[in-house]
Amino acid sequence: MEIEKLKVSHTKRNILIGGIIIILLIGITLTFTRAKYRTTQSIPLLNGTINYELSDLNLIGAYIQEGEEYVKTNTIPTSGYEFNAEESYCTINNERDDNITLSFDMTTQNLTVTPLTTKGTKCYLYFDEKLSAGDTILAASKPQGQTTDWTGQTTYYYTGKPNNWVQFAGFWWRIIRINGDGSIRMIYQGTSANEKGTRTQIRTSDFNNSANNNMYVGYMYQSGVLHGLQQSSTIKNVLDSWYQSNLETNYGQYIDGNAGFCGDRRVSSGTGGGTSSTDYQPYTRIRNSSPSLSCNKNDIYTTDEFELGNGALTYPIGLISADEAMFAGIPWSGSNQNNYLYTGQYYWTMSPYGYYSSSNANVFRVWSNGSLYNGSVNNASGVRPVINLKSAIAITGSGSKTDPFKVG
Repeated sequence: MEIEKLKVSHTKRNILIGGIIIILLIGITLTFTRAKYRTTQSIPLLNGTINYELSDLNLIGAYIQEGEEYVKTNTIPTSGYEFNAEESYCTINNERDDNITLSFDMTTQNLTVTPLTTKGTKCYLYFDEKLSAGDTILAASKPQGQTTDWTGQTTYYYTGKPNNWVQFAGFWWRIIRINGDGSIRMIYQGTSANEKGTRTQIRTSDFNNSANNNMYVGYMYQSGVLHGLQQSSTIKNVLDSWYQSNLETNYGQYIDGNAGFCGDRRVSSGTGGGTSSTDYQPYTRIRNSSPSLSCNKNDIYTTDEFELGNGALTYPIGLISADEAMFAGIPWSGSNQNNYLYTGQYYWTMSPYGYYSSSNANVFRVWSNGSLYNGSVNNASGVRPVINLKSAIAITGSGSKTDPFKVG
């Protein structure tokens, strides 16, 4: 009997001790859990919030670069700058703590502070000016000329034999100009660094299969409509197919769809309709050696319809204009073979020339001798794609043939 009582006593004691331990564990867990959630705070940061572990963290300083100086700002930048982790720092009790690491996501506006263990932590964020692709290129290889384009802003263009080589998407290109909006316009040069020959073009093609109407001078056209956009030209279909096969999937994110391509169909004489004799404005400008990068909005081919474009393109690809070729140094009369656009081949521009009863619809071509002149749209000539790289991409290189500009 005494032995049984002793067993019961031990059993009760074990149960009691076990219960006390469980209660203590629950209490400790609740304490830590409540403490965790008590000390996790959020602070508004523009469009989002950042989370941090102590309630008295103060982001008391944000600074942006202006030239060689940093100036305080009341607004965290969302674009045009990049976070400088090395310059940014935190202090504890007014003493800099280099053991704290800061990272900041410019896209999500999220800040990470690691580790954050001490009350009184204050952080100072620094943001550097982010050079656009155009800025990088201008600094490395200064273009030879400048003018105003259809954006109303300054565009910088290359002439002669410049360091304007680019490797992109497995192909070689030459920069035509830095557009007014900061994007980079460039023309196809081949699968290697060719300067002349048929390898500087993707193929030959008619501009349009028919030439017996004014409308066929258009990169896109519509019967009876001077600036019509209903139908794609033969050459546009060639370029669209090439873009789909070579650029769309892996490189489309780098290409600007709204920098545009000009196929200016404004008329100088005639009506531009049907089979009436017509001179188009590019013809008058080129003949007078007075190129211009102004353009009619309906003839600025873009992927989205906005203030400066027609939004008619499915793919952001086009051709050089006759005006751009002349700015680069290709003349109306004579020839210039000491020029990066000279390839020894005939190839199409996007610029209408005219319609005449004897020779039908004509568009400007760069001729094999290095001059600008007309070509009947139903005669095959070279196709050299033109694309525009976005301004907000990283560019490396010097632009030379041995050290071309590269994306990233």
